[in-house]
Amino acid sequence: MTTTPATPLTRVLVANRGEIARRVLRTCHHLGLATVAVYADPDATAPHVREADAAVRLPGDSPADTYLRGDLVVAAARAAGADAVHPGYGFLSENAGFARAVQEAGLTWIGPDPEAIEAMASKTRAKKLMADAGVPLLGPLDPGAVTEAGLPVLVKAAAGGGGRGMRVVETLDELPAALEAAAAEALSAFGDGEVFVEPYLPSGRHVEVQILGDRHGTVWALGTRDCSLQRRHQKVIEEAPAPGLPDALREQLHEAATAAARAIGYTGAGTVEFLVADGQAYFLEMNTRLQVEHPVTEAVHGVDLVALQLAVAEGESLPAEPPAPHGHAVEARLYAEDPAAGWAPQTGTIHRLDVPGADRAHLPGGPAPAPLRLDSGYEAGDSVGVHYDAMLAKVIAWGPTREAAIRRLAAALTRARLHGPATNRELLVRSLHHPDFRTLAGLDTAFYTRHLDTLTRPAGDGRHAAVAAALADAAHTAARSRLGAGAWRNLRSEDPVRRYRADDGTEYEIRYRPGRNGWTLPGEGDPRVVSVTPDAVVLADGDGDGDEAGGVERRYEVGRAGGRVHVDGPHGGLSLAPVSRHPDTTARQAPGSLLAPMPGTVVRVADGLAEGSAVTEGQPLVWLEAMKMEHRILAPASGTLTALHAHPGRQVEVGALLAVVQEETA
Repeated sequence: MTTTPATPLTRVLVANRGEIARRVLRTCHHLGLATVAVYADPDATAPHVREADAAVRLPGDSPADTYLRGDLVVAAARAAGADAVHPGYGFLSENAGFARAVQEAGLTWIGPDPEAIEAMASKTRAKKLMADAGVPLLGPLDPGAVTEAGLPVLVKAAAGGGGRGMRVVETLDELPAALEAAAAEALSAFGDGEVFVEPYLPSGRHVEVQILGDRHGTVWALGTRDCSLQRRHQKVIEEAPAPGLPDALREQLHEAATAAARAIGYTGAGTVEFLVADGQAYFLEMNTRLQVEHPVTEAVHGVDLVALQLAVAEGESLPAEPPAPHGHAVEARLYAEDPAAGWAPQTGTIHRLDVPGADRAHLPGGPAPAPLRLDSGYEAGDSVGVHYDAMLAKVIAWGPTREAAIRRLAAALTRARLHGPATNRELLVRSLHHPDFRTLAGLDTAFYTRHLDTLTRPAGDGRHAAVAAALADAAHTAARSRLGAGAWRNLRSEDPVRRYRADDGTEYEIRYRPGRNGWTLPGEGDPRVVSVTPDAVVLADGDGDGDEAGGVERRYEVGRAGGRVHVDGPHGGLSLAPVSRHPDTTARQAPGSLLAPMPGTVVRVADGLAEGSAVTEGQPLVWLEAMKMEHRILAPASGTLTALHAHPGRQVEVGALLAVVQEETA
């Protein structure tokens, strides 16, 4: 690059939150740039606020009142003396009006020109533009002309992204409702209810190309990424380079992405997304911003994409060719959610978030990528609320080969210590080990449609973890009461019992015997107890008698926080809630009660729904929005609605009564 920037920057406001805000701040500080954070009220003590040189409050709780208020963000930049704005991803990052407002305020916009954002803002207009540029694509369909032979199809919002306003339609009867629901969701999320229909290829791969352009005519295609493992059209696991592509197809993708960028005079970092099926690539959309999964490209190409964004914004030139790729990188998105319960987001306090061996302060770029990197928006003690995305962190592993990177990432996730809301950690580990992913035999966007049930089955060693919890809790109680294990034996005529419930609903009843010679387990098939402390338990297979080896010993660490017991063992972690021997009868609800499965905001109620309405089993009655995702609450049975406590705008906690359906009798 040239050494004399045309527009040197001094202070950058990051118009975002969470891990991407921290990621941008990290590079800015490394480059000697002062930084400004903005924050909504729930984020007043968030890590990105603490790490910036200055911070400006955006009064309010919801994104619409805070991070999506471009006027407030621009005013914050001017008040803090910033001379540039970096939008991160999401929120206002692809809002041409905001980019223009930043520039009109005399500030440098760290992103593409507003005209380029506008060109790609509508997917329908973008597809026409790409067709004119010779980029292969799936053409839109006339909804009224769709036939059974043309199914399945995808209803898609013309604006925005992140899976919002998207519906897969497999029968013609579903199409009208899917169009209406997608339009309503798109209008709520993006302020634009335009939707379109295109062919849906259920077994296609999601492959994208990272591009970077400067103001001097140079456009880089920084390799490919595969992002096929998705839930609700949102990515879960990403990797670079996209594996198993023929050289000719890889080159076609690079050329198509470069042509797309040149067609709109693109500058800065962006991503061109494709669907690859039957050896053909089809343009999906262009994201005119940094992507969540950009770290895998950084690891493979040895670049800092945020630093390059800043350099391009300052007017510097890119070298003629991008750095060559080296090795392989895989990223997993760690979400506070329950995959087995319809990916329901989870909230609460994070008591521990630790990935041993991961570099939390990694600065990408240079010839030596970090073998293991953690980009997180949260620290221990932070709370996960209902207003924002459920992603806690990204874990990125690099290796000389794909197998090495996958193995390193799976091991890191297994050893992670995650105490707090339920997460998708177990799903991620099982996905990385799945033969369809490892061998590429089933690497496509329908991966979770086929395998979710098997990937979310209860862990096989859950009982061992519960045994460890029971013994450690007993030792903890004994230590607190200043009684040793031997004193208990004389006070009890029966074996003590402790009961626990896991997040997946599995209940464990553990009987144990404390004695002067240690602890034993009377249950048939239970492991042998090697050692017990309030914080750790070692269990072994076999009886350990004689000259034979005494069985495989496994250590379980035990912690307590938030009224739960957190057990971390060799196969991962398990969070257990102690179950009282005296059930709470006040928690019972009337039959047919519809309870909120998560905290959130009621955004819709079925048209005409009122007390006395007739409903049918499976009919959507209430729509809840939580963590940028929309969830339908369905009628549990056919009958009559006897109570309705939900109305648009109402904020509810988990378990709140929304409605009651009295089931019809034969």
